[in-house]
Amino acid sequence: MKSFFFRFGLLVACLLPSFARAEKPVNASLFGVAIKGYDPVAYFTAAKPVSGKSEFSFEWKGATWRFASAAHRDTFKAAPEKYAPQYGGYCAWAVSEGHTAGIDPAAWKIVNGKLYLNYSLEIQKKWEGDVPGNIAKADINWPKLLQR
Repeated sequence: MKSFFFRFGLLVACLLPSFARAEKPVNASLFGVAIKGYDPVAYFTAAKPVSGKSEFSFEWKGATWRFASAAHRDTFKAAPEKYAPQYGGYCAWAVSEGHTAGIDPAAWKIVNGKLYLNYSLEIQKKWEGDVPGNIAKADINWPKLLQR
């Protein structure tokens, strides 16, 4: 009997996050923190991932966004759509394939002034094989994923 409950719990633990993610417009942690606490503005200003600090946070689209400084927080507040990653911060490759996946903050790219994140550096290489095509596919898939 113990084995059944263990397997059932494992199944629920594996499936629940994917169902819950598909319903959220922002890829956030269990505690509601977007993009693993990294500062979205820093990708544009420092050209690298920078951890945000809880004292410089802002609530937007049901998630807490963290920033390295008050200036970055205020920049984001003024134009969140400009700095927030595409597809709610989910993996751009996964969205192009019709599903969602988490991200590695180190796997990123700015294309035409927009931030895209990927699951891993390996997946990012696949995504970079056809960036315009993958963005086009993801742009079509993203609204469908939000409606699940």
